[in-house]
Amino acid sequence: MTSNEPPDTAYDAVVLAGGGARRLGGADKPGVRVGGRALLDRVLGACADARTTVVVAAPRPTARPVRWAREDPPGAGPVAALDAGVRHTAADDVLVLSADLPFLAADTVRRLLTALRAGGAEGVLLTDADGRDQPLVAAYRTAALRRELAVLTTDHGGLTGLPLRRLTAGLDLTRVPDPVASFDCDTWDDIATARARIREHGHVLDEWISAVKDELGIDLEVDTGVLLDLARDAAHGVARPAAPLTTFLVGYAAAQAQGGPEAVAEAARKAAALALRWAQEAEQDAAAQQDKAAEPGGSGPDAG
Repeated sequence: MTSNEPPDTAYDAVVLAGGGARRLGGADKPGVRVGGRALLDRVLGACADARTTVVVAAPRPTARPVRWAREDPPGAGPVAALDAGVRHTAADDVLVLSADLPFLAADTVRRLLTALRAGGAEGVLLTDADGRDQPLVAAYRTAALRRELAVLTTDHGGLTGLPLRRLTAGLDLTRVPDPVASFDCDTWDDIATARARIREHGHVLDEWISAVKDELGIDLEVDTGVLLDLARDAAHGVARPAAPLTTFLVGYAAAQAQGGPEAVAEAARKAAALALRWAQEAEQDAAAQQDKAAEPGGSGPDAG
């Protein structure tokens, strides 16, 4: 987000990416790949429009720039980690996420923030398929989080080892059921389930496009339907290999024009019109050949 946006649309994000991942045998869970993308990068993509994104963990390469923080001492638990992250935020609203949410999407983030701002609650969190609260897939009023963190620090002499339910117990919360976005990866079976789901017919294309954009460092939303239609027209009206080459040239033309989605759409429109003209010429030539063959003395099958 830019500083020119209205204050009521700005939010910060805190992503908790520490922990020992004991149920994954101590594997680096935020770095485990689902659909070719690290789990942490998938979460960062869902909150890409946050004004500030704080990741509480040891620094690592990420697809998007973030601010790093660390709980003191490292490994002190989720409440201590959340406190470390919130200290770097300034927006009135803060999105709090774990780093193992393979199906979290930007529309879920918007839904959480919209629900928070529309009501009087201090937080809005998702519940999973079993109806359990997921406090690390939630949006909170920053002031309320700071208040409860201060209370816990006073009552317990610190935050080390405290469970999240101690924090959320003091907050007025609204709950939103979402068994998909709340799905987290605690075990290798969970990882396998996530990897299988993104390869399903209804998901694989969007997942692939998102992965490619992350890999190439592209932050551009385009109408994939337009490009698919163009590829179809080029394949049918010209030749099958024309499909990928044409879509590549459309992207290159848009980049040369230093444009965004509108430039892609305009280049696609021009290329699609060209493919249509090409196909029409072929149809006209075929019709002319048929007419010629039908003429007396023509070269049709009965001629000679």
